[in-house]
Amino acid sequence: MQPTEPTPSVWRTFRPLFAIAGIVVAGVAIVSVAASLGERVGTSLTSDDTTLTVEPGLPVTVDIPNGASGERIGEILQENGVVASAAEFEATVRVEGLDNSLRAGSYDLETGMDTSEVIAILSAGPTIEVFDITIREGLRVSEILDVLAEGSGIDRVAFESALLSGTVTTSVTDINGALGLSAWEGLLFPDTYRFSEQADASDILNRLASTMEQRMDSIDWGPLESAGLTRYQGVILASLIESEVRVADERPIVSSVLRNRIADGQRLEIDATVLYGLDTRDPALFNNESDSPYNTYRVDGLPPTPISAPGLASLQAAAQPAETDFRYYVLADENGAHAFAVTFDEHLANVDRARAAGLLGG
Repeated sequence: MQPTEPTPSVWRTFRPLFAIAGIVVAGVAIVSVAASLGERVGTSLTSDDTTLTVEPGLPVTVDIPNGASGERIGEILQENGVVASAAEFEATVRVEGLDNSLRAGSYDLETGMDTSEVIAILSAGPTIEVFDITIREGLRVSEILDVLAEGSGIDRVAFESALLSGTVTTSVTDINGALGLSAWEGLLFPDTYRFSEQADASDILNRLASTMEQRMDSIDWGPLESAGLTRYQGVILASLIESEVRVADERPIVSSVLRNRIADGQRLEIDATVLYGLDTRDPALFNNESDSPYNTYRVDGLPPTPISAPGLASLQAAAQPAETDFRYYVLADENGAHAFAVTFDEHLANVDRARAAGLLGG
């Protein structure tokens, strides 16, 4: 059977016209949406957006708070002129699934940065600025606070308040608040430390105090405790050794002198303790008649606290003194070496030689 040509319908006749009309309507709609979007974008960039007036490449520090959303971070960046559009920043973060990757902190950025570059920086996290502080052996606690304040830029009062308020702790001894700063004498370990710029006074001091605990835990205090002394008294002994010794090899020998005198019931007669009690380091102000619990010429036994910050070598010497019969020592040369003696007569002879060499006054 031959196929017959179908009769044209009204729909077939007018279908091209409907198609053309649809294209025209769609085009009008697209133009309308584009115009509306353009108007909104133009408004956002010209009304509240001040970044267009900011010169690109200017340094700016931006703080991103904890828990900030991508949207809020974008707003902060736009407000600081870092990115041109908070909406674009937030959309990029959302599309790339980085909402939980942006890290809080303080950032040194520039105005007019590329969005992807900013996202990379915030994903890597803030660069932590650090500083180093060196605390020398033999410093008094008041001197340590001066060094910390100068090295950190934190007010010295903040360090003093931290020690006196109980925010700094130690397991070495119970802190006697009635002693003021002296209660912390010898409990802050001298060393070179590295701190974050974000560290406060309490953070810094607790680091020094915990380091002293660690150093003490590394030492065998058994022999000292067997002699009836506590670990804290070991720190006091170490501070005397630190203040008296200039030649490293003499530390265990001076330690033996101190231990022998304590065992004999002799007064220690340490010049450095007298000067500490007078709150001076000037030998010209030495006065062994001063009324002070640190005047070991008049008071039996150890002073009530350390008189300086002992280093590890002095702590070890205090815990493990040399075995000698020495009870006395005096300067023997200009380098700080000492002459040691068992008897007082031997000591007097050493003193005469020291005076003749111009090592002693009087």
